Amino acid sequence: MRIVVIAIGRLKQGPERELADRYRERFEEIGRKLGFRGLEIHEIAESRARDAATRMTEEATAIAAAIPEKSVLVTLDERGENVDSAAFSRYLARWRDGGTNNAIFAIGGADGLSPELRRRASLTIAFGAATWPHQMVRVMLFEQLYRAATILAGHPYHRA
Repeated sequence: MRIVVIAIGRLKQGPERELADRYRERFEEIGRKLGFRGLEIHEIAESRARDAATRMTEEATAIAAAIPEKSVLVTLDERGENVDSAAFSRYLARWRDGGTNNAIFAIGGADGLSPELRRRASLTIAFGAATWPHQMVRVMLFEQLYRAATILAGHPYHRA
């Protein structure tokens, strides 16, 4: 199963990018042995529309256009479900073992994701009730993907 993160906005050079790259590389190394075909990132430019509703709609259209057929869509949103790391790893394993071709993780821009896109998702998750900058959400998602892979591999990284 291929894992694709579709994110609004670019992650510029700096500590967030370095940390995201580190977790992405770690995931890819252990993930290949577990049947994951890589971790791709598709960055989509932020909409320049004047109002938030139009920006969210334009960004949702761009995200939807990047989602391949036979994919599971997971949206990241502060109103989502709080999923612990073990449960997150079980979702990944279930999708992989069930023949899902792609697990798509969508991260919205400053205005968040459109309600229509969130309704389309198989799962909406939150990293707590706080609102996080989308750059940090990307880093936290990559870390959780790596952590999930270590759980599935029986690696000691995850201690719970």
